[in-house]
Amino acid sequence: MGRSNQRKRFSAGKLLIYLITSFWALTTLYPFIWVLLNSFKERRFIRSNSFSLPLGEAFTLDNYKVTFERFDIFPAYRNSIIISVSVMAVVIILAGLAAYALARYRFPGKSIIQALILASMMFPVFSTIIPVFRMMYNWGIANTESVALSLLSVILPQIAGNLSFAIIVLRGFIQSLPIDLEEAAYLEGCNIFGIFFRVILPLARPSFATVAIFSFLWSYNDLFTQLFFLRRKEAYSITLLLNEVNSQAGVNYGLLAAAVVLVVVPVVIVYIFLQKNIIKGMTAGAVKG
Repeated sequence: MGRSNQRKRFSAGKLLIYLITSFWALTTLYPFIWVLLNSFKERRFIRSNSFSLPLGEAFTLDNYKVTFERFDIFPAYRNSIIISVSVMAVVIILAGLAAYALARYRFPGKSIIQALILASMMFPVFSTIIPVFRMMYNWGIANTESVALSLLSVILPQIAGNLSFAIIVLRGFIQSLPIDLEEAAYLEGCNIFGIFFRVILPLARPSFATVAIFSFLWSYNDLFTQLFFLRRKEAYSITLLLNEVNSQAGVNYGLLAAAVVLVVVPVVIVYIFLQKNIIKGMTAGAVKG
C-alpha cells in the first residue's frame, strides 16, 4: 500500500514537472514561431492580424526574395562561419591545454591563475572594448581595408572572451577522470602532448563538444564586438547584416521577420542536433569518481 502511494506521488510529481517545463518551453518557442509565421505574410496582413496563420491570400515568399535580392546574405554567412569556426577551434586547443595543466600539475602561481580566470568572467565585454579596440588599432588590424584583417580583429577578442568559461568547464571534467590511463600512457613513452591528444581528448569528448558548441554559438551571436570592428560591408557577419536590415526595413515587419529567421535557423539546427552533447558535457564533470 505504501509503495503504491509512493508511486502515485512520484507520478504526480513527474506530471507537475512536465507541465511546468512544457509551459516554459512554450513561452520560449512562441516568439520564434510568431516570427516564422509572419515571415510568410505580407505587411498588411501582419498589421491587421499578426497572430493569424499564413494561409491563402496572406501567404507569400516575397519577404525572403527581397531579403536575398537587397542584402548579401551568403557572404555574410561565410564571414560568420569563418569567425565562429576559428574561435571554436582555437578555444578548444588553448582551453584544453590550459585546463589539463591546471587539473594535473602543480606549479608556482597556480592558485593566482585560477583566481584570475574566475575574475575575468566578472567583467562584461563593453567594459573592455575601448582598450581592446586601441590595441587592435595599434597592431594594424582594425579599421583596415583588408577583409581578412577585419575578421581577425573580431576573432581575437572573441577567443579571449570564451577562454575563461571553457577552461573552467574542461578543468572540472578532466579532474573527474581517473589518472591511471595517463600514467599508463606515460610509461608507454607518451609525452605531455601525446597524453593530452591520445587520452584526455577521447575521454573528455562530451565536455569538449560542449565548449565547442557554446563557443561557436556565442561567437555567431556576438553583435557588440562586430559593431566595433566590422566597418566594411564586405566583412559584415550575418548578425551585423540583420542590424542593417533592421535600420533599412523600418516598419516592413515581414522583411524583418524573414531576416530574423535566416539568422536564427542555423543556430536552431545546430542546437537540435547537438543538444545531447550540450547537456552531457555540462553535467558529466559534476560528479567525480
